[in-house]
Amino acid sequence: MSELWSESDAGALRLPSGRLVRGRGLRRPLHPDAPPPSYGVYLLGRQPPEVPWESAWIRWPDFRLPADREAARAVLAGVWERAAGERVEIACGGGRGRTGTALACLAVLDGVPGEEAVEYVRRHYDRHAVETPWQRRYVRRFGEG
Repeated sequence: MSELWSESDAGALRLPSGRLVRGRGLRRPLHPDAPPPSYGVYLLGRQPPEVPWESAWIRWPDFRLPADREAARAVLAGVWERAAGERVEIACGGGRGRTGTALACLAVLDGVPGEEAVEYVRRHYDRHAVETPWQRRYVRRFGEG
């Protein structure tokens, strides 16, 4: 079992179950003293750069939704499982829209009702998270699938 995030780590979001997941914007370099993740999921329109930890890529263009929603659901379910015992991060370019949407989906998996998950992430991660109406709708419907 790896070490877990601390609530004081930049971008850490505590889900109601107590799981911690880090959200991050890739355009801002990781601080040299910041602990690395054991697993990262990168939400980008094109293949992400190599990282020295285990990672997955969800093809997810900026301001849009995942290209393959079933695959995204499977990866996010895996993130939720792994977050119980590992340092997992979710990141996109800016760390707000796609990352916030994925974090809100994790909140739904953690038991937050779909219609409340965006507000949960905005309150506990970034007040600008989940940027578009279709991203908000995706989160609301995520619990139905």
